[in-house]
Amino acid sequence: MKEEKTFEENLNELENIVKELEQGNIDLEKSIDKYTEAMKLVKVCSDKLNNATEKVNKILTENGQLEDFEISE
Repeated sequence: MKEEKTFEENLNELENIVKELEQGNIDLEKSIDKYTEAMKLVKVCSDKLNNATEKVNKILTENGQLEDFEISE
């Protein structure tokens, strides 16, 4: 079973692909493949961030139930 990469690992891989594409030393076919791979990584990172945001926006109440976090002014 393949272990899921962490957000940081995915982000580092995405950064490496962007650097490689920016250098312009690869042919068009490989560039398209790298771009497609990068877009998949963007989706994975975005999903992980959205999931983390949802978790952060919840707090545990005294009775153990999750509820939306609201800041009172």
